[in-house]
Formats: sequence, structure tokens, C-alpha cells
Amino acid sequence: MAFYEKYGSEGVKAFEQTVEYAKGMGLIVIEDAKRSDIGHTVKAYAEGHLGKVLLTNNTYAHSYNVDFMTVNPYLGSDGLLPFVEACKKHSKGIFVLVKTSNPSSGELQNKLVSDAECIYDIVAKYVYKVGGELIGTRGYSAVGAVVGATYPDEARKLRKTMPNNMFLVPGYGAQGGKADDIIYCFNEDGYGAVVSSSRSIIYAYEKDDFKNKYKPEEFPAAARDAAIRMRDNITKTLRKHKKLPSW
Repeated sequence: MAFYEKYGSEGVKAFEQTVEYAKGMGLIVIEDAKRSDIGHTVKAYAEGHLGKVLLTNNTYAHSYNVDFMTVNPYLGSDGLLPFVEACKKHSKGIFVLVKTSNPSSGELQNKLVSDAECIYDIVAKYVYKVGGELIGTRGYSAVGAVVGATYPDEARKLRKTMPNNMFLVPGYGAQGGKADDIIYCFNEDGYGAVVSSSRSIIYAYEKDDFKNKYKPEEFPAAARDAAIRMRDNITKTLRKHKKLPSW
């Protein structure tokens, strides 16, 4: 969302057009916004991004109408529960920051609270508890967790803590995460994780193995090739670990 918002109102307009286009193609839209605040403000975020807003003519309308968004849990329950209520009301979902992929995440998230628990453990248990109210027919909650591909050991631990929560897995590709690193984010049935790769897809045309094949203006074709390569690598790794779903 930051790369839209930095252009002001025109950027937000472009974001709305992006969401509309994606939904028109039958895609699920996950907005990486990492929002949170005090309760009253969080309710406004939840209504605007996931739900509907009241207009001056006393009708309700969608603003952004995304399917999922990332949210920050560190303001406590009053900064999170309005998002959960919006998920219930509008059949939407959220991904709560638990163990993020950035290099400095451990400065706070890995701080020990006791001999056996660190901060991300406590957040994970809370996500599991809150998500229990929104379990779908396939056994997964609409309340998911952000778990970085760059921390496979933590992912293995967190998958045990949150068996019913979908993982949104950033950090694959440009941040250093590889297919073998994200295997623990999946459950044994091969489900439970959505792997995110941004820069390595968007800027694939700048890479050595693509820049000789594509001109800069052909970046969509390079992005497509990079996305297919990513899909194939993850599929191969799931098969190697006997986690490839039967679909």
C-alpha cells in the first residue's frame, strides 16, 4: 500500500483500480497495509478496507473492498478485534504480524518473556485463540498470520502453535527466502500457506537471467516467467517433502 500512498490521491486511485481489475480477473486481493490504532480508529480502518462505509444519503458502499489485509497486533486487543468483527460481518480475512521477514524483526519479536516464550510466541497463541471463532469448511481460520520465509526455524515452531491459521509468507526471493525455507509454513497436507514474492517478480527484468531476454518495457513477460519459476520451485519442494496437495 505504501507504494500507492506515496503518490497521494492519484496513487490511492490507482490502488482502487488495481483492486477492481484483480477482482474482475477472479483473484483474491491481499492488501499489505499493516494497519492498527486505538479501537475507534481501527473500526474506521476495518470498515474502509474490508467492509462498507455509511454515505450521506444513508446508504452503505465499499471503499477499497479488499479480501484480506495485514494488521499489526502490538496495540493489543482493541487494535485488533474490530478487524476480526469486520471479517465476521463481511466474510473477509486478516493476516496478523507474528514473525516478520525483515532482518531486525528479532530485536522485539524474539525478546524472551520467560524461559520458554518470546513475544512472537505470545502473539501466535493470541492469533490462534482469536482465529478459532472464524474456522471455515476446510478447517482454516479467516484470521491468519504473517510468518517470514527468512526464519524457517521459527516457522516450524509457529506452525505447531497455529495449525488452523493460514500463513502469509513474505521474504521469498529478493529477501533471501528459498523454497526449502518455507516448507515448514505448510501443514502436512500441503495447505496453509500463501507465499508472497514482490521485488523478485516485479523487477525480474533487471536480473541477469532475464535482462538479456527481455527489454525493460517487456517487464510483464519477465515477471510472468519469474512467477512461473517460483511456482515450479515451490511445487517441486512440496513434492520432495511429500506435502504436495492432491488438489
